[in-house]
Amino acid sequence: MIDTPRWITPDWPAPQRVHAASSLRVGGVSEGGYASLNLARHVEDDPQRVDENRRRLASALALPDSPQWLEQTHSRRVLDLDGDVSRDGDAAVTRRPGRVAVVLTADCLPVLFCDRRGSVVAAAHAGWRGLAGGILENTVAAMGVPAAELMAWLGPAIGPRHFEVGDEVRDVFLRDLAQAEEAFRATRPGHWLCDLYRLARLRLRRAGLERVFGGDRCTWSEADAFFSYRREPRCGRQASLIWLRD
Repeated sequence: MIDTPRWITPDWPAPQRVHAASSLRVGGVSEGGYASLNLARHVEDDPQRVDENRRRLASALALPDSPQWLEQTHSRRVLDLDGDVSRDGDAAVTRRPGRVAVVLTADCLPVLFCDRRGSVVAAAHAGWRGLAGGILENTVAAMGVPAAELMAWLGPAIGPRHFEVGDEVRDVFLRDLAQAEEAFRATRPGHWLCDLYRLARLRLRRAGLERVFGGDRCTWSEADAFFSYRREPRCGRQASLIWLRD
């Protein structure tokens, strides 16, 4: 019996025409550290297996079109999927029904966005570098509607009990936003546990976006459900997707 892809459906009050999902690691054909629903081609998995995994996910979700896969580089660049030819960026915005925005993660934070009217959606990939660089704020700006009209869902990322960073990472955030101090907890000299979810909420609030949901999963500790680069560097990637329907 063929296993089928499984996913999380965001629990947020999005308009009916907004559809979104975040894949789990099960239901694919990849093996080893990529088992089984690896959706990334850049991690040295068998490309044919990745293609089959992507096909399975698209079928299971009844996607209206192929996802617009990005070349992610931990940048602050936001792409307009309705006009940009390049796919080199870490967030994507679309207003076109049937156009699927997607980001890949394995500990970094995926953030999905939509507005109250269901006229625009976006997906952002935010590791600590992206968060510090302003990828979420840039995504909010690129959506072209007042931040108060937007909502965001924080997808599965490494949780605050397992993401340890050095002084240099903490310092970057504190120089930009003093409140970021509440997202760090000391462990040993020069090292801190970092709460990506808290940092994202703080930065979104500063950008004027108050309606933020999700942020309650941990890719590191939930090994049966998620890939985690920190737990197992040779691993796959899960996808967070969002699109509009007519």
